[in-house]
Amino acid sequence: MLFYLFVIVALLSLSSYYLGRKRAFAVAGSHIRNLHSLPSFYGSYTALWCGLPALIVFTVWAALQPSVIIELVVASLPPELQQLPPGRLNLVINDIKNLVSGNIVSSNPDATILAAADHYRHLQTTGNAALWMIVIALALAGITYGWRTISPQLRARNRVEQVVNVLLIASSTIAIFTTIGIVLSVLFESIRFFHKIPVSEFLFGLQWSPQTAIRTDQTGSSGAFGMVPLFTGTLLISGIAMLVAVPIGLMSALYLSEYAGPKFRATAKPALEVLAGIPTVVYGFFAALTVAPLIRDLGTAMGLHVASESALAAGLVMGIMIIPFVSSLSDDVINAVPQSMRDGSYALGATKSETIKRVLLPAALPGIVGSILLAVSRAIGETMIVVMAAGLSANLTANPLQAVTTVTVQIVTLLTGDQEFDSAKTLAAFALGLVLFIVTLILNIIALTVVRKYREQYE
Repeated sequence: MLFYLFVIVALLSLSSYYLGRKRAFAVAGSHIRNLHSLPSFYGSYTALWCGLPALIVFTVWAALQPSVIIELVVASLPPELQQLPPGRLNLVINDIKNLVSGNIVSSNPDATILAAADHYRHLQTTGNAALWMIVIALALAGITYGWRTISPQLRARNRVEQVVNVLLIASSTIAIFTTIGIVLSVLFESIRFFHKIPVSEFLFGLQWSPQTAIRTDQTGSSGAFGMVPLFTGTLLISGIAMLVAVPIGLMSALYLSEYAGPKFRATAKPALEVLAGIPTVVYGFFAALTVAPLIRDLGTAMGLHVASESALAAGLVMGIMIIPFVSSLSDDVINAVPQSMRDGSYALGATKSETIKRVLLPAALPGIVGSILLAVSRAIGETMIVVMAAGLSANLTANPLQAVTTVTVQIVTLLTGDQEFDSAKTLAAFALGLVLFIVTLILNIIALTVVRKYREQYE
């Protein structure tokens, strides 16, 4: 229902754009030079008056309506239900919601719950009907007001640009506060974890076994929360992936941009970028069913002990997956270097290889570093390939033939299923996320420093 209302408002805004544009031509006497702004700005002005107030009310109403309905339904319940503990009251509310939506409830509902569900359904229907009437009335009123205020003296462009400027500032503010909220939420939960587990044990511990028992008399009641094996596995797999992706990706970008003909480039580049569109679970199957057995058989033939799940298998397949991140971006950056710089190098007697090494690569280095950094972030955050090809064992080893795990895999494992958010096991996921965030931030700072240094030398 709400989706259809949104579509109607969007169609009314589109119609108001053409009405406002037509009105601008009418008041100008078909002479655009008599208008302060272009006719398209008058159309945008009318569309903003139609859509913006209606969408604001639509968003606020849709966000607040469920909470208001729940408050009214709870207030209509008998006093003995209203005085239930919060946990049991939430179960009652969930049963009411399930009855309204037609889902299975936790128990056989009694007459009180059925009556509350009917009340909930009535309030929901009434609220949706009121929302439809108010939003459509606002949209029509906005069309009328915007259409009537159009005149040759109206500074439509200024007003539209002011609204767009406010929307851009609001979007930037939302993005900034969202980032701050994510960091603070992870930080607060990490602080709770460090109240249970010492920071030194977490940062420098060599054992990772987060399985904790509910009761102290159970086996394994105290887990080990040393993150070193996890970050060692993360760096090992990411390092192998980058050893595959960076040389192949960079060399392919150089070939496509400097050596390949137009026909081959038009075919090879899209074919190479197809690798980025393959789901990671497919790469995981490929690593588990093809690459890992192949490495194990080769290792056995050479007299080496290779685990059935190894860091080498995961790293190789992950490297293949992130080749397009390096090749495509590097190719675009290299092509963006002005042709005049190539011509000047050739005029001085440099060969093509010398031009690439001494002119193109230094000029394109900031973009190349950015592509490599994006590939590193993609490798560090990969989960599915690691689960299927490297396993879940937190082994502290630098041997790529052994099974290891990564930080992201453990975060998913710790937060999967029914967990107590007060336990050290669950809170450890937030601590791992915080340390991973800090490590990624340090890598970004280093990369930006290198890029700035070379850019200053180049300029």
